[in-house]
Amino acid sequence: MRISVINGPNLNLLGTRQPEIYGDWSLDRLDKACRDWAAEVGATVDTYQSNHEGDLIDRLHEARRSAEGVVINPGALTHYSYAIRDAIVAIELPTVEVHLSNIKEREAWRRDSVVEAVCVATFAGRGVDGYRDAILHLAAAAE
Repeated sequence: MRISVINGPNLNLLGTRQPEIYGDWSLDRLDKACRDWAAEVGATVDTYQSNHEGDLIDRLHEARRSAEGVVINPGALTHYSYAIRDAIVAIELPTVEVHLSNIKEREAWRRDSVVEAVCVATFAGRGVDGYRDAILHLAAAAE
């Protein structure tokens, strides 16, 4: 199975941006771990991060040709990007939403996800383990 891991705004600052909330792993370390977790179940992962909504949508569109599942952390776009939601629907790939923190227990504006309903699962509040769980979820569903 080929999985595309897509990270949105500010995730390039992992390890330095509010580590008490988002942890101390860098994005490079997370990307490597995702590839390792996927390899353990015979899958491959490509990773991508952008701070730009349109770039994330383009990457979702590319996943139609290059992946069989998607793990996405849209960052703050989670809460208002109907364009990303529409892209997830359009690509017709199983997509898992991931958040390092538990968005349901944070500020009121963070509690709603506009993409959750179009994803096959959501893992939030598990730190980097949420990415592992998302990869394992997609791999198990593909069997």
